[in-house]
Amino acid sequence: MRLRVEFTTEPFDLDEAPAHALVAREVVEAAELDAVDVGPFGNTAEGGADAVLTAVDTLLRRTLESGATRISLQVNVIEEGGA
Repeated sequence: MRLRVEFTTEPFDLDEAPAHALVAREVVEAAELDAVDVGPFGNTAEGGADAVLTAVDTLLRRTLESGATRISLQVNVIEEGGA
């Protein structure tokens, strides 16, 4: 099964990326995912279910430890050929 996760961390800071945002980027870029798109207002990552769920667990734990006060995420099952 393939999954896509979309997430944001808060609080936002338009002048400088907060520590929790940098940690989130580090987590998804280091994970064994097939596709990662990191942006200022939202992030997406895709991969096998185990890889995505492991990354989400790490993302939640590390961004909260780094000062995130809110993490919004959505996880979707995607078709094997993309979609």
